[in-house]
Amino acid sequence: MTFHLQIVTPDGGFYDGEAEKLIVRAKGGDVCILPRHAPYVTALGIGEATVVLPGDQRRRAACAGGMLSVTGEDVRLVATTFEWAEDIDKARAQKAEEKARRKIQDARDNVELEMAKAKLYRALTRQKAAQ
Repeated sequence: MTFHLQIVTPDGGFYDGEAEKLIVRAKGGDVCILPRHAPYVTALGIGEATVVLPGDQRRRAACAGGMLSVTGEDVRLVATTFEWAEDIDKARAQKAEEKARRKIQDARDNVELEMAKAKLYRALTRQKAAQ
C-alpha cells in the first residue's frame, strides 16, 4: 500500500510519486507517515528524512525547516532545504561545521549563539545523512 508524496523546496521539486513510508523530523520530534494517515499538518525541524519507496527502496536526505501536510492519500513536504544523501558535498558540510563551531565560540549575544547552533546542527545533520 502506498500514498502520493510530493517533496518541494523554493529551489524546485525533489520527488513526486508513490511512497510506502516517510519519516521526517517535525518541531516536536520524528514523525512517521504511512498510507491512510489521518489528516495532519506540522512544522518541520532540522533532521534526517527517510523515504521508503515501493519495493522497500530507501532514500535518505537532510531536511531543514518548512511544513508537512497530510490530506487523504496525499502527503506534501515543503522544506526550506532538502538534500538527498548522495547529493551532499561532504567536504562542504565539514567546512560548515567548522565555521559554525567558530561562530559559537565568537558569539557576542544569545541571538548570534542560537543562530550559530542552528547552523552547526544543520551541518551535522547533512554529514549524518551523507554517511
